Amino acid sequence: MLMRLAPVIFVLLWSTGFIGSKLGASDAEPFTFLSLRFLIVLAILFPVLLVTGRRARGWRERGHSMVVGMLIHGTYLGGVFWSIRHGMPAGVSALIVSLQPILTSLLSAPLLGERLAARHWAGLALGLVGAVLILEPGLAGAFDAGSGITAPNVAANLIALVGITASTIYQKRFATGTDMLAGTVWQYVGAVLLVGAASFAFETQTVHWTPKFLLALGWLVLVLSIGAISLLMLLIRQNAVASVSGLFYLVPACTAVVAYFMFDETLSPLQLAGLALATVAVLMISGVSPRRTPA
Repeated sequence: MLMRLAPVIFVLLWSTGFIGSKLGASDAEPFTFLSLRFLIVLAILFPVLLVTGRRARGWRERGHSMVVGMLIHGTYLGGVFWSIRHGMPAGVSALIVSLQPILTSLLSAPLLGERLAARHWAGLALGLVGAVLILEPGLAGAFDAGSGITAPNVAANLIALVGITASTIYQKRFATGTDMLAGTVWQYVGAVLLVGAASFAFETQTVHWTPKFLLALGWLVLVLSIGAISLLMLLIRQNAVASVSGLFYLVPACTAVVAYFMFDETLSPLQLAGLALATVAVLMISGVSPRRTPA
């Protein structure tokens, strides 16, 4: 039952990330914000790890988990947070990162031996169209002067895209046998080393401890960094990488629905069509069982 509900819960949780990020963005610089977030996660999870006695099997497994953490928590979140902090429109950022399912599928074949059927590729293309339609209002006028779409911001989002794609493939290939709790702890150790170094190198570490920042920080720690990431690692262990990555097509759709109910943002007919396409795309992708190529 848990595995049946896990994809739905993951998409719902992951989609709320923009709320916490938006709430806290004005009160702390991106790498400082992420460093605080990851340190609090470690303060929560490390005692649990000690009490339960669960651990990684040697430094090789710890190292693999740290690499995964640097990629998904450090590189992906760092790139997105940094670009939005410097004026990148959230819709454009989301569109760039939404290329992750396609990039993951292209790389999973040669690196993991997953052969993708024509139906899978059709689903990926359909999902991309759906994501563009959902984000269309935010993209309108995005390339006007002063839009925030600068070379550094685009580069930061491309780095984020590579980070989350590489982390998914790396986790599937090298870290699926690691105890989940131990692996998660060491992921955040790797992540905090990366973003902490960036914070000290490029930022002032100034934090405004406002109520909304505390709310954002608590939400991102408990719901995203512990809840959603744990579900993502579970899904990667249980499913083919290309199928799991297809879930990210539903994130813009789910975010649009949440924004409608929370902020009364109206969904246009075009967005509703995009939502329907993205949903069909995920059903097509998850309904295909990628075949392994012979060794």
